[in-house]
Amino acid sequence: VGFCIVTEEVLRDTLSLMEWSQFDFSYMYKYSERPGTPAAKKLTDDISEEIKGRRLQEIIALQNDISKAKNQKYIGKVVEVLVEGESKRSTEEWMGRNDQNVVTVFPKGNYQKGDLV
Repeated sequence: VGFCIVTEEVLRDTLSLMEWSQFDFSYMYKYSERPGTPAAKKLTDDISEEIKGRRLQEIIALQNDISKAKNQKYIGKVVEVLVEGESKRSTEEWMGRNDQNVVTVFPKGNYQKGDLV
């Protein structure tokens, strides 16, 4: 967010598209000029850091709401998960992903990295 040609109307369109598409997750960043790129050579980075920050928080909040609602649908369900490695929070847990790329954390048990559980 925050590219110089992105108006408030374009931001609203982006938010509307996010609501419509219901992405599982997304990568969101504030625009920062990269020297030597066509954009840096031809366009002025004229959006303030304050506005970029506000816009970024808006799309992050919406994505968090969408992701939470989608993830809550998995509560109480059993899914197959590929064990990728230890959880970042505990050496007593594995983390992996199901076939929908949803990250799952679960007790280690007798599983190993690479197992389908």
